[in-house]
Amino acid sequence: VQLQASGGGLVQAGGSLRLSCAASGRSFSSYGMGWFRQAPGKEREFVAAISWSGSTYYVDSVKGRFTISRDNAKNTVYLQMNSLKPEDTAVYYCAAAPYRFTDTETEYNYWGQGTQVTVSS
Repeated sequence: VQLQASGGGLVQAGGSLRLSCAASGRSFSSYGMGWFRQAPGKEREFVAAISWSGSTYYVDSVKGRFTISRDNAKNTVYLQMNSLKPEDTAVYYCAAAPYRFTDTETEYNYWGQGTQVTVSS
């Protein structure tokens, strides 16, 4: 599975962005998908996950602001980010975990290249 993330950019605080992650290969619908982020000088952290059946899970800091979704027909997972804050500034990565629904980074087998999100105050 190859993952291609896109949609990052520069936005003012309070604004919105939608990240996309397009997956190649078969069996996309059987993968749990996740979004992680890494801010400068910090470790990569979990943001959101979605199971193959559509269940979702979020880190507390983004609950109510971010929404993860997937379109299995398009082999794509999305992260809609609203009410963005400067502390959301990071490189965002999508990842795929076969038959898993998890927030644990090491359980994801495949990773995209990352897309930069910068939120100005």
